[in-house]
Amino acid sequence: MDKTILGKLREVVGPTGMITNDSELLVYECDGFTIERNKPEVVVFPNDTDQVSRIVKICHEAKVPFLPRGAGTSLAGGCLPVGGGVVISLARMKRIWEIDQRNRFALVDPGLVNVWLTNQIKGAGWHFAPDPSSQGACTIGGNIATNSGGPHTLKYGVTVNHVLGVEMVLPTGEIYTLGGPVEDAPGYDLTGVVVGSEGTFGIACRSYVRLTRNPHGYRTLLGIFESVDDATATISGIIEAGIVPAALELLDSLILRAVEEAFGFGFPLDAGAVLIMEVDGIEAGLDEEALRMEAIAKKCQVREIRRADTEDQRLLLWKCRKQAFGAVGRLAPSLCTQDGVVPRTRLPEMLRTIQEISTRYDIRIANVFHAGDGNIHPILLFDERDPEQVKKVLDASTEILDACLAMGGSVTGEHGIGVEKISFMPKLFSPVDLGMFFRLRNAFNPEGLCSPGKMLPTAGGCNENGHQHGNGLEVMVTGKKASP
Repeated sequence: MDKTILGKLREVVGPTGMITNDSELLVYECDGFTIERNKPEVVVFPNDTDQVSRIVKICHEAKVPFLPRGAGTSLAGGCLPVGGGVVISLARMKRIWEIDQRNRFALVDPGLVNVWLTNQIKGAGWHFAPDPSSQGACTIGGNIATNSGGPHTLKYGVTVNHVLGVEMVLPTGEIYTLGGPVEDAPGYDLTGVVVGSEGTFGIACRSYVRLTRNPHGYRTLLGIFESVDDATATISGIIEAGIVPAALELLDSLILRAVEEAFGFGFPLDAGAVLIMEVDGIEAGLDEEALRMEAIAKKCQVREIRRADTEDQRLLLWKCRKQAFGAVGRLAPSLCTQDGVVPRTRLPEMLRTIQEISTRYDIRIANVFHAGDGNIHPILLFDERDPEQVKKVLDASTEILDACLAMGGSVTGEHGIGVEKISFMPKLFSPVDLGMFFRLRNAFNPEGLCSPGKMLPTAGGCNENGHQHGNGLEVMVTGKKASP
């Protein structure tokens, strides 16, 4: 990179606020999707929105590609610096600026670790509802970029349902505030447009997020089943009965072994699957709902039902679930986690399809997923040092996601498209739809310098301006421009 540009960046962040050493840059060549890698030319660490704006202006003027990065826990290559250039790490921007319990919001930095906000407010009876399995490491800015979910998505919704407004640095370096602390602000919902845009519209900095009251009580059950089919039949039965659980999480036999070895919870290693069932809310009625779930599970041939009788037991059970991905590291040196979605009623068929693919490719696949909303997470185990295994994993992943589409589902529920799943976009959307997506992105990011090579295909039936696809609406970005 030109020394003049490096000098300008150093003026913004100081000598301790940037990395140019090759060995240190290797840390930033990929995220949780380790199959594809590319090293950036420089990593900078701004301390606030103003510094982000100044960095982006330098990149914009020099036509240098750049992208934001949080904790790097993305599982679809969202943090991959496709074009090299500048990685803008938001890790030092981790402040909680304001907590307003009366109006139920907090103003937070993008680098704030998800669970830190909940830990800050739980003593007062509040929490931040989006709870990805990686919430002990992932950042709120990253949650906003990918519209993350988590085990309690079934009842509480995904990240977009908990973001009121975003202070955003556009690819030109201008600072705009979209939305704000007020519910249902008038005008277009540009906040909703930005959440889930995977950094392709600009860089989300400070955000107004909704606070949620803690439930008065919980009832947490562990159903032990001989087969995945019986467990998924229970899921369908619970939803059909009109019960709205806080969470329904399924773990298969392979991942059970890894979790049990890691935590010694007491999971039965001869089970075909276990199902975590949780209801929460006011105390009145929780016992009745728990008994109804038990009755449905018994009709579906549950072998045993265990209750978390204490809060410590409940927290340990959720610790096992949320750290399941890390525990899988005991089974293989490398893993690739997929993120498909199918209708709940197709879960048994989908699991059988995954098993058939696993056998045919001779690859072990562990399964853990948000069963209540059909969001599956098959974990493909392999050794990335073996090119043949890498090819098998990519081919098997493609077949799994194609099967999700064939069953009326999607290729992502919360991990995003990133670089991993770009080839699936023409399978999900028509050329006209993709053309409109390009036009929307170009309204925010016309030169494509911000997070290049993400989400949208660059060839194969549609162009970036969408002109060949017929009629469409011209998109204008409007918002409240922040004071410099």
